[in-house]
Amino acid sequence: MKRLDELNKKNAVRIKSVKDPAFLSYGRVIEGCDFTDLVRYMQDRTSVPAEGNVYVASVPEMEALPSAEVIKKVVFGGMPIQIGYCNGRNTTLNGFEYHKASEINIAVTDLMLFLGHSWDIGADLKYPGEKAEVFFAEKGTAIEMFGTTLHLSPACACEWGFKDVVVLPRGVNTPLSEAEKTARDAAFASGDYEAKLLLQRGKWVIAHPEREPLIKQGACPGVTGENTELFY
Repeated sequence: MKRLDELNKKNAVRIKSVKDPAFLSYGRVIEGCDFTDLVRYMQDRTSVPAEGNVYVASVPEMEALPSAEVIKKVVFGGMPIQIGYCNGRNTTLNGFEYHKASEINIAVTDLMLFLGHSWDIGADLKYPGEKAEVFFAEKGTAIEMFGTTLHLSPACACEWGFKDVVVLPRGVNTPLSEAEKTARDAAFASGDYEAKLLLQRGKWVIAHPEREPLIKQGACPGVTGENTELFY
């Protein structure tokens, strides 16, 4: 894979393909499904911001496309889903989230992903950043990431940024109610350390201390080590 070889020459950290056996503890590549309509929508109707990232959790037009029904019935077993996207220019690790449910990503462009395992977050609310691995998803690849997989924004694999379809159970990444916040805080006070990471519905987050925007949102600054940057 020519592009993967080029990326590995430019980076000190080893970058593996999502088709590498090393990816199997994080997720799987989805085969046999046609997501052309979602990819075409992303190409024609969305843009990459000049700086930073944009994340839209739910796009009704995308959710009405034929392949959305396939994802709902086959991948999520008939459960309600939301389909949106993340486009941007990120190049750094920054932190991680996990959902306790699968997330589907469809790479509209080549992109890279920092991935880890939620079980490596300690009771001290620390995650050693050096444990994270980097994977490359070629344009057109669809993957399922398991509910125990730590991830966040993709990283650029090309100079014009990345585009990524994001599919999750409906309601994930929406604000917690005041009652849910109260229950979360009570659980943490009673000794449930993981409750400290609950930032939004179905979204547990641990940030690198350098990622101030996440920390200002209430994310726990627990990723240790370097805030690794990737080069394309």
